[in-house]
Amino acid sequence: MHLQFFVRSPNHQTLTVALEPTQSLTLHHLKSSLLPEPQLLSSFYFTLNGKPLSDSTLLPNSQLTPLSTLFLVPRLSGGGGDGGATGAESRDCYLKMYAVKKPDKVDPNEQRLGKWLNCALSNEPLREPCVIDKLGNIFNKEALVQALLGKKLPKEFRHIKGLKDMVNIKLSIIPGKESDAADGATFQCPITGLEFNGKYKFFALKNCGHVVSAKALKEVKSSTCLVCHKEFAESDKMVINGNEEEVAVLREMMEEEKAKTAKEKKKRGIDVVDREKGCGKLEGNGKLENEKALSNGGVKKFRAANLAPANATKEVYASIFTSSKKSNFKETFTCRSLPLGRN
Repeated sequence: MHLQFFVRSPNHQTLTVALEPTQSLTLHHLKSSLLPEPQLLSSFYFTLNGKPLSDSTLLPNSQLTPLSTLFLVPRLSGGGGDGGATGAESRDCYLKMYAVKKPDKVDPNEQRLGKWLNCALSNEPLREPCVIDKLGNIFNKEALVQALLGKKLPKEFRHIKGLKDMVNIKLSIIPGKESDAADGATFQCPITGLEFNGKYKFFALKNCGHVVSAKALKEVKSSTCLVCHKEFAESDKMVINGNEEEVAVLREMMEEEKAKTAKEKKKRGIDVVDREKGCGKLEGNGKLENEKALSNGGVKKFRAANLAPANATKEVYASIFTSSKKSNFKETFTCRSLPLGRN
């Protein structure tokens, strides 16, 4: 019984090859019988199911079963003929090569979701209580406080010095979702129902902490919170995970607030120093009364004559104190007696 194979030529003709059961030949011999010119032998090769076959492949073999179809394909010009870039690679190789994701590329959708669903510090899923800093980054409060206590804050979060640099926020959980769910968004806008997943802009109100979408604030014109109806100013709106321009505006506001606070502290410190420089004036009843500092900033010198009691001469009262009147008399260690008229 003959073994039959089919050969599809480059001009789309199908040829039948019949072999005796004991007969065997290589693909090189088969190609020589099909191509009359010897110089064309190196310009063609056989493929089976899209995979190239070597010219030394025997017929029949385990790959070439009876009634298999071989394709005689011309080699593409420009290759070196060594199998490197000859066009002999199968389509499956290309598909596998491009199917593998390169490690240096990050899916932008996953990056966006991670920024809105996870803590900016610990990368853990957001769970209440949550806070934001003055640049709109969102954190799990417990993770941020632990990093502050352990002094392990990364460089990009060094502007957070303590609790005064955090804003406590209130997120609305999607009904039926758990706060630590790992699949998809967990929170939503309490007014419009838009998911907290980065596709929509959200604001946090500093005065009450409620987080609502920009769409809700735009459609409902109000100066009060749409959740708790507490009054808020335009400066109380803080955008969450804003773009570069929005973060730059928040950073400028943060620096202005720090400068204003430092100026107020410095002013209070100067006032305290001025009060300390004020001289004390002792009244006749023994009470000390604050007096304005002298024009030269010095402290007024104490004089006993200024504290003379009522109905007393200042000079007589001052004579009690030796420091109040200078004398030309000088005592020595040999004689300490006073001259006549001074006893």
